[in-house]
Amino acid sequence: MADYNTMEMMICVAVRELEDGATVGVGTGAPCAAAMLAQKTDAPNLVIMFEAGGVDPILPEMPISVGDSRTFYKAVMATGMCDIMETCCRGFVDYTFLGGAQIDMYGNLNSTMIGDDHQRPKIRLPGSGGANDFASFCWRMMVLTVQDARRFVEKVAGLPLDAGPYKIITNMAVMDFEPESKRMRVISVNPGYSLKDIEENCGFELLKAANIVETPSPTEEALRILREEVDPYKYIIGR
Repeated sequence: MADYNTMEMMICVAVRELEDGATVGVGTGAPCAAAMLAQKTDAPNLVIMFEAGGVDPILPEMPISVGDSRTFYKAVMATGMCDIMETCCRGFVDYTFLGGAQIDMYGNLNSTMIGDDHQRPKIRLPGSGGANDFASFCWRMMVLTVQDARRFVEKVAGLPLDAGPYKIITNMAVMDFEPESKRMRVISVNPGYSLKDIEENCGFELLKAANIVETPSPTEEALRILREEVDPYKYIIGR
């Protein structure tokens, strides 16, 4: 049986959502690692797009920011932020990965502040950067996040869009959204966790799919590529 840590599991699960030939807007960190691993395994024709302008690079190693020169290495185009966001607006980007301090049952994210008073918040967060644009205009938004009740809260402000969130990938489970109510529901449970663990680490009631399965563990080959080729210095998987 493969031996892996929480971050490696989340990255390998995310890879399975990226089909060959799709387009994905990513930032740095775990989403970038997932996109790189996908290119090196089952999706060699995955088109990776970075907010700062790199389009379809062949990443030689893990970039440290969306403007890192490595995000332009052997790229199809070296453009800019306006071109990337216009491409998203025109409906040409299939997926994006986002994160945030909080997420609610409808997949709305908070990366702005914790508290009720915007002028005097309990915690001031760094803000969304380009995440709002990616979330608003890419067809399918996925979230990579560690699960606990402080992050999974009952209500976060959001936008009334038809596209919206697609999958939530945590250390404990994979969730999607029930088509009618648009509420988050559990579709698979990660090895080592139970449905009770997931419910106890969520600040709202989760829906449950009719057939909840166990999330497949990462393969030995996927872990080897992730550790040796994608993130050999353990910037992400060493967290």
